[in-house]
Amino acid sequence: MSLHGLTSITLGVPDVEAVCGYYEEFGLRPLGRSPDGQLRRFGTLEGGEQLAVTEAPQRRLLEIGVGADDRDDLDRIAANLTRLGAEFGRGGEELVVHDPHSALRVSIKIAPRIVESPARQEPTNGPGRPDRANGRAPAIERTNRVRPRRLGHVVVGSLDQEASQEFFTRGLGFKVTDRVPSLASFLRCSTDHHNLLLQRAPVNFLHHSAWEVDDVDEVGRGATAMLEEHPERHVWGLGRHHIGSNFFWYLKDPAGNFSEYYADLDCILEDQLWNPSVVEGARGIYNWGPPVPPSFINPDDLAALMTGAHAPR
Repeated sequence: MSLHGLTSITLGVPDVEAVCGYYEEFGLRPLGRSPDGQLRRFGTLEGGEQLAVTEAPQRRLLEIGVGADDRDDLDRIAANLTRLGAEFGRGGEELVVHDPHSALRVSIKIAPRIVESPARQEPTNGPGRPDRANGRAPAIERTNRVRPRRLGHVVVGSLDQEASQEFFTRGLGFKVTDRVPSLASFLRCSTDHHNLLLQRAPVNFLHHSAWEVDDVDEVGRGATAMLEEHPERHVWGLGRHHIGSNFFWYLKDPAGNFSEYYADLDCILEDQLWNPSVVEGARGIYNWGPPVPPSFINPDDLAALMTGAHAPR
């Protein structure tokens, strides 16, 4: 694979201060402003700088960053985009291209691969298996603040989901992991089950960004802390997805973007050992958890975003 992961996202929001306060509380580390002062930057424990926030009239995902190993990778992507007739800009170590169907700017840069230190495997008890005999679960003794290890994936709405899938797979080199017919495709540019989910939508918008934590206890602890004084942030969780297998809990930032704590996502080390599947019905959304709230499928501000998309600039 010419690519090795989702490296960053840039959000445009009306109230930069409020959104920055949210993501700092979410567990991201403030890294100051960009040299031009336009971006507020945040990092994860092991992914480095992975979020930038800037001002925009409406909430939107302005850019995603993708990592490549070397210039040969950029050369291959440039050749693929040329065959598709897509216009792009190319510098020494960066290629920038725009997908008109999802309204996403994609910046592909030569960057080091993110290497995560192994999470501690803690013992658990089960029927006939007292692996943690005579002691409490270590997780209930945790008092540290939950901090995401890295950015994992984003979910975006596309006016033409199939065309966007073509752009990201044939043009950039993403691979299809699983599909929900006529609705969504799960694409990867790393060993993660998915780094980008493209869903059919009447307007281009960011549905959510997803941030990896160590385990289901960190998912629960992180969300609980975020909701303690702000119950209105709750969107959906705790639950487990069928596609991707991950535990999840979704929250909402002040601009209306959803953010997800997740753990235990499927990992694909050998492409030939993974069978892409077509999943229909409720399993396309989740395996277990609370009922899916209508606002998760159609966010409350979707109509306003649609109006804004057609307003004169």
